[in-house]
Amino acid sequence: MSSRPDLKLDWCSHAAAKYAVEHWHYSKLCPVGKQARLGVWEDRLFIGVVLFMPGANNHLVTGYGLTPFEGAELVRVALRHSHLTPTSRIVTIATRLVGRANPKLRLLVSYADPSQGHHGGIYQAAGWIYTGAAEGFKQYLLKGKWYHERTIRRSSAWSSVKGADVSHCPVRILPGKHRYLYPLDAEMKARILPLAQPYPKRPKDSSEPAAIHAAEGGAAPTRTLQTLDGPGMFPMLDRMAKVK
Repeated sequence: MSSRPDLKLDWCSHAAAKYAVEHWHYSKLCPVGKQARLGVWEDRLFIGVVLFMPGANNHLVTGYGLTPFEGAELVRVALRHSHLTPTSRIVTIATRLVGRANPKLRLLVSYADPSQGHHGGIYQAAGWIYTGAAEGFKQYLLKGKWYHERTIRRSSAWSSVKGADVSHCPVRILPGKHRYLYPLDAEMKARILPLAQPYPKRPKDSSEPAAIHAAEGGAAPTRTLQTLDGPGMFPMLDRMAKVK
């Protein structure tokens, strides 16, 4: 039996994170905004990124008695298919590093999208707390693209569709995403445990990557893309995190 690979997690550049998401995440879209980017290496080969950001809205964690600055969202786990370390272990290490670097953070949130066949297996394997699914939502087909109803109503970033008349547009209703919570201290864990619900089961036709592997393989980025530049919105750790 071969030995475990030499696994390292460290803050990586935006270019490296963008490469990983565009090549190894089903969305192909790297979010814009403040980020904490943890690159992942096996035996010195860059295999992807775990990406954290402030909540998309100010209510991400306020419902749990926290201020918006005490929570963050795990928004992307983008790993090449051929990695050897279980994805759940990588996620666990990444959450620990983000919490260690940011003592004021108390809660992490992430979502699994059932419309993509996902149920959150990597979060279940990593011990996150499942608190149910968010409310379903509508999407409208406008100019050949599907838009979330919230985008059409409120987003100033989408001036071409904001306030558009969708009364005659095709519409579809998508199920709400599965919500997972990861407390970063004992008091927070005690606070959210009463909210725990049974884990959803993996659909038979699921396209979700297993907890051991992530979707899609591909070539490793060039050495230039592997440049480290700090965690963006979070303070920098004193040294590289090396996990044996």
